[in-house]
Amino acid sequence: MWSHYQYSRAVSPSLRTGAVSRTPDNLIVTAWKAEQEVKKAKQHQIVENCTEGPLRWQNGIMPRFLTLADVAEQLQINSPAAYALVRSGELKAIQVGGRGQWRVEEKMLEQYIEERYAEASRMIQESKSKSV
Repeated sequence: MWSHYQYSRAVSPSLRTGAVSRTPDNLIVTAWKAEQEVKKAKQHQIVENCTEGPLRWQNGIMPRFLTLADVAEQLQINSPAAYALVRSGELKAIQVGGRGQWRVEEKMLEQYIEERYAEASRMIQESKSKSV
């Protein structure tokens, strides 16, 4: 990959000022520009393959079991907070594999979210009844 410094040292002064040349220096410029185009194309490809939103999973479908990182992403919390939810028993999960990695079933995550909504509704109702 050509750095800006290498490019400026390799190209003759006439090309650096914008003059057109058919010397071998022109081939260096062409090679450098081609590398820049490839670099841009790769960056564009990385952006298109980014892992944001529901398209993060293969075919856009969430898998049955989620990692704690996936759970944290869904709930918009950090990983230690997701781990704390599992360890406290608020969020049901299983340990799999030889290293005991935690997995949360999609249904359990949805159930946890519904329970949080129900709890929030109860709290709102209680605060309304106290204020009346």
